[in-house]
Amino acid sequence: MTFRKQERIVSKQLIETLFDKGDSQSLVAYPLRAIYTKTERRTDCAETQILISVPKKRFKHAVDRNRVKRQVREAYRKNKHLLSGHIGEDKQLLIAFVWLSDMHCPTTEVEKRIVSLLKKIASKA
Repeated sequence: MTFRKQERIVSKQLIETLFDKGDSQSLVAYPLRAIYTKTERRTDCAETQILISVPKKRFKHAVDRNRVKRQVREAYRKNKHLLSGHIGEDKQLLIAFVWLSDMHCPTTEVEKRIVSLLKKIASKA
C-alpha cells in the first residue's frame, strides 16, 4: 500500500472542519493523540485523510520533528486497511495525529499506538 497525496489534509477548510467544529472526537494512546471527525465526502478526495502534527514546543530541531512524522506516516500507511469498510459510501473521515511527548519512541512502539488508535476509531466510526 502507498500513501498518496489525496490522503493528506491540505485544505484550510478541512483543517477548520476538524478542529473548530464541536463534533470532533479525540482519543489518546500516549505519545499520540488522534482527533477525528466524519464529514461529507468530496469528489476527488480519499475516504480517509490525515494530518500529522509534531509541535516545535516538543522538538526544537526540524530533523527530530521530521523523524517523528516519518514514523507516524509509515505506521499509518502499513495499517490504514483497519479503517476500510467502516466509513459510509458518501462520508469522509478526517484524522489528525498530534505528538504529545518530548521523547523519541522506537518505530515499533509508534506503530503499536497507531494500530490501537485506528482500531478504536474504526469501532466508533
